[in-house]
Amino acid sequence: MTALRRCGWASLEDPAYLAYHDDEWGVPLHDDAPLFEMLTLEGAQAGLSWSTILHKREGYRKAFAGFDPAKVARFDGRKVERLMQDASIVRNRLKIESTVANSRATLVVRKEFGSLDTYLWGLVGGAPLVNRWKALGDIPAETAVSREMSKDLKRRGFRFVGPTVCYAFMQATGMVNDHVASCFRYTELARGAS
Repeated sequence: MTALRRCGWASLEDPAYLAYHDDEWGVPLHDDAPLFEMLTLEGAQAGLSWSTILHKREGYRKAFAGFDPAKVARFDGRKVERLMQDASIVRNRLKIESTVANSRATLVVRKEFGSLDTYLWGLVGGAPLVNRWKALGDIPAETAVSREMSKDLKRRGFRFVGPTVCYAFMQATGMVNDHVASCFRYTELARGAS
């Protein structure tokens, strides 16, 4: 049996990381709670490894009410203080507070666009962008689209949404297919995008 070819970052040593690559990364997401979750996790990852965040994901889900923006928007200072003591998440006050602020901004976006999904996918033209990178080193850290997304999110009050975070978010949620062309997932996802 031939081994599947994957992106170079997909560690065979870490089953959770491998499952994330094989089953989730780059698959188009169209549900508000998982989109809000990924926006939160990508912001939390800033300055850290994705592996760290991935292994704390269940802690984040519990700490942030299953990523229900309406529930997180009600978090107050006392709740933030309790989260600062929660070892199951990254205990960074700015990142925790940004999740609360982003949940409130999400509610405003929902009023204007009907859903976070409609708003975010509208920023990329409503369909996945399909690249054809040969090597990991070819993949940019940010693009003109992620810079525009970052600018618009910030204008709407979102935090921890710089262009690099936005591009990682786009990759994770399938707004862009950045699996290298030799990866088995590239063809599967490209086929679904066309």
